Amino acid sequence: MSASGGTKAIIAALLANLGIAATKFVAWVLTGSSSMLAESIHSVADSGNQALLLLGGKRAKRRATAEHPFGYGRERYIYAFIVAIVLFSVGGLFALYEAYHKWSHPEGITEYQWVPVTVLVVAIGLESFSFRTAIKESNHVRGTASWPDFVRRAKAPELPVVLLEDLGALIGLILALFGVSMTLATGDGRWDAAGTAMIGLLLVTIAFILAVETKSLLLGEGAGPEETARIEAAITAAPGVERVIHMKTLHLGPEELLVAAKIAVGRSATAEEIAAQIDETERRIREAVPIARVIYLEPDIYRAATGPAASGAKAAADGGQ
Repeated sequence: MSASGGTKAIIAALLANLGIAATKFVAWVLTGSSSMLAESIHSVADSGNQALLLLGGKRAKRRATAEHPFGYGRERYIYAFIVAIVLFSVGGLFALYEAYHKWSHPEGITEYQWVPVTVLVVAIGLESFSFRTAIKESNHVRGTASWPDFVRRAKAPELPVVLLEDLGALIGLILALFGVSMTLATGDGRWDAAGTAMIGLLLVTIAFILAVETKSLLLGEGAGPEETARIEAAITAAPGVERVIHMKTLHLGPEELLVAAKIAVGRSATAEEIAAQIDETERRIREAVPIARVIYLEPDIYRAATGPAASGAKAAADGGQ
């Protein structure tokens, strides 16, 4: 994913949420609607989350140091995980608490009844624009993957986070509009509380999905199947390389991949020839997968596995690929 595309989607979402949050707070002050308060906090949480994503993207660009020799690329994942925590606590749990409070002490909307409906309709329009921007930027890098696969497999966290937040915001606005409209129609404030509760459950669900996906990135994910196949093909196509004995990959960041492989070379090759073969193999790997920026290749003599013990050892080595 291009960093510029992710940044554009984040900025669009941030500007939309700041404007929406202000209007929702005004509507809550005028009407006392719990759905409006929940949606106000939701927009504030989303705005803070987008600021965190921008901060994480900036900090991830720092140069590598002796303490962090592989750089700070994975710091983007840390801030994305913080986003999930904020969405769960500030957004989801607060909405559920407010829903419980309003259900226990229901109040109808008696003043400025047109305000919440107007604000929610305008907010849906603004949020739709932000969501459209996120979809447009995601389509540039999604390829043929389905949307669930894109969210699950994306190595750059920004677009999946913004996509899920914007989708949650749109659904939340519709739920708030439902709760407010039913309260206005019936005079029963429990409809407003029900809408607030559904918003809370929605935010908790989205936060859980984000946390699970970001946790996988924090633990360290390898290259995808297509990239792995291209790397192996590049290695075996290099002159002097007989085969890949085993290989491991790891994303140091969304746009930086580490490749470590043990490769089989000829028994009669000299040290100078092996060095040249490794240089050529590295060049081919970078040509096949440009984000493979850190490459470690260990030359070895391939020994065919024979017998149960050797087969077990080979399986263990191959399992590390």
